[in-house]
Amino acid sequence: MLNDVKQNNVNKELVSEQIEMYRARLSGLENKIKESKLPVIITIDGWSASGKGSQIAQLIKCLDPRFYKVMSFGKPNEVEKRKPWLWRFACAMPMQGNFLILDRSWYRDTANAYLYDEISKSEMRKRLDDINVFERQLADDGYLIVKFFLHITEEEQKKRIKKLTSSDYTSWRIDEHDLYNLKKREKFAKYYEEMITKTNTPSGVWNIIGGDDKTGAKLEMIKALVLAVEGKLEAKASGSTFVPKNQFPFADVKPQEFKMANVQKVSEAALDKTLTDEEYEKQLEKCQDKLFKLQNLCYQKKIPVIICYEGWDAAGKGGNIRRVANALDPRGYEVEPIAAPDKYELARHYLYRFWIRLENDGHFTIFDRTWYGRVMVEPIENITPPDRVEQAYQEINEFEKLLIQWGAVVIKFWINIDKEEQLKRFTLRQNTPEKQWKITDEDWRNREKWDIYEKYIDTMIEKTSTKAAPWTIIEGNDKKYARIKAMKTIIEKIEEKLEKNK
Repeated sequence: MLNDVKQNNVNKELVSEQIEMYRARLSGLENKIKESKLPVIITIDGWSASGKGSQIAQLIKCLDPRFYKVMSFGKPNEVEKRKPWLWRFACAMPMQGNFLILDRSWYRDTANAYLYDEISKSEMRKRLDDINVFERQLADDGYLIVKFFLHITEEEQKKRIKKLTSSDYTSWRIDEHDLYNLKKREKFAKYYEEMITKTNTPSGVWNIIGGDDKTGAKLEMIKALVLAVEGKLEAKASGSTFVPKNQFPFADVKPQEFKMANVQKVSEAALDKTLTDEEYEKQLEKCQDKLFKLQNLCYQKKIPVIICYEGWDAAGKGGNIRRVANALDPRGYEVEPIAAPDKYELARHYLYRFWIRLENDGHFTIFDRTWYGRVMVEPIENITPPDRVEQAYQEINEFEKLLIQWGAVVIKFWINIDKEEQLKRFTLRQNTPEKQWKITDEDWRNREKWDIYEKYIDTMIEKTSTKAAPWTIIEGNDKKYARIKAMKTIIEKIEEKLEKNK
């Protein structure tokens, strides 16, 4: 594959004229990109000394610097190592109408980890699968991903590295990795070919650019970018699917499949379960003591714990979370209340605001409402088109799988109450001055849609209760019972994880 890439020597004068023509076209597309709210991600990977930095510099000459960001990803730092491996890239998602240009991307992380024996071959292939999922999710949400691999011959690579190392002004640009890349070129080439073959998809097409001639490479890159942007804008305007031109066949990527857990409808939950005050106080103390000890073990073993709370309005999520949090060392957890997304979050993929809220491994992240708003509130309120809602079930399962592969314990609660109990709690809030802030007109309006919500909740639980991350329905008419059941479930799930990790 790489050996078949043409390395053309071009007429620089003629090619320079074409480059300027494509730059003008790209500059003219910027307003259309902003108006259509098209986010564009450009990834630039390739051999060491292939000219990635200089090509980026040429590419951005005609772009408005207010609407692009260039990011160079080196070796993950200590904080990044404590997050899911794609975390730092997910947090860098551009807003709609903006460019993100990556000088080395998620592909470099995978290549280096594998080629430096930090991960196994099977783990490397899992990462390539993760990349295909990540790029597909972005593409489904309207992102354009344009991927470049700068290919230079071995002779050219040797010549460039020698030239750079021979000057005091440029020798700093060559490090041990660059020398290793050249020394183990055959090993790297084998990996690059597998990487490109397995991740060349309609969501992220590879453009392999012959880079021996820098001027010719400039033309090929800007031409490929312009054609991709124009094609995506045309498809978006017509409501059709954009399929970019590809140099070689697309990878046969099959959707991930998930083993599903047995589920029940929320209406089938027995809501008559109760605890006496005496039983509650006794079990509360016991559970909180146990949780505190388990938190310390999770910290020592770097196990992240992610607890997701969903439920009916006035179901008691806040009180439930408070009893869990009271058991924990405050330095080792964060509670994330999720309200309506702000304009910056709305301008990105809907999972972005959850990616950025993930705590380090060994810590607890407690979400008061979650990514499940995508498949409950948003379709009911006609915020998200039905096709994107349907895609979200798969996306959510994929996201949670990635968290579990990171090593996380993912615990999901639906706190269930009946309609009569909700009315009782609404009325109490409305008639109690210090609680009136908890009740809004929207709560009453949502209550009128109880049957509609129940239908969506049952579908959500059915389609996202995987065996790896099942839903637990908490019978919540008695708040005391609900709190104890939630804590016992957390204890059980963490103990299961610790046992597996022995």
